[in-house]
Amino acid sequence: MTDANEHPRPEDDAARLGLVVVGEAAALHAGDDGALDASEENIRETIDSMVDEPLTDRQEQVVERLASAGGTLTAGLSGALAAKTGSSVDDVLEGAARSVVWQQRLAAERDAAAASAPQPTEAEPGTDSGAAEREDAGHPQRRDDGPRGDD
Repeated sequence: MTDANEHPRPEDDAARLGLVVVGEAAALHAGDDGALDASEENIRETIDSMVDEPLTDRQEQVVERLASAGGTLTAGLSGALAAKTGSSVDDVLEGAARSVVWQQRLAAERDAAAASAPQPTEAEPGTDSGAAEREDAGHPQRRDDGPRGDD
């Protein structure tokens, strides 16, 4: 369980959970009982390290099943993407893991930049405190208010 004074960033928690789901997908793809057992133990340990209070047995089952379902979905989508692109499932899952880590790095960089930037005050109306732009590995998504040429 987490220390009561420790408050990880939501992006860090999301990255940890994302990597757990990718790990579960990799274990499902491998079809190895040892890998599946290790992945299930990783799910339990990750969840236990993130919660503030012990979960009831039922809550723990639900959370583990949710993580397992995410892994199953990720494995299926990775298999479909691999078949469509001619890549291996392992390459697709590796790309998914890199994307999770990339998202975490971008969030940390945004937080660091926001912490070092002067904070707007009430005397500065109209200041946008951060447009919600999202980027993923290699594919920045920019807000474009102009006309699109792909209509």
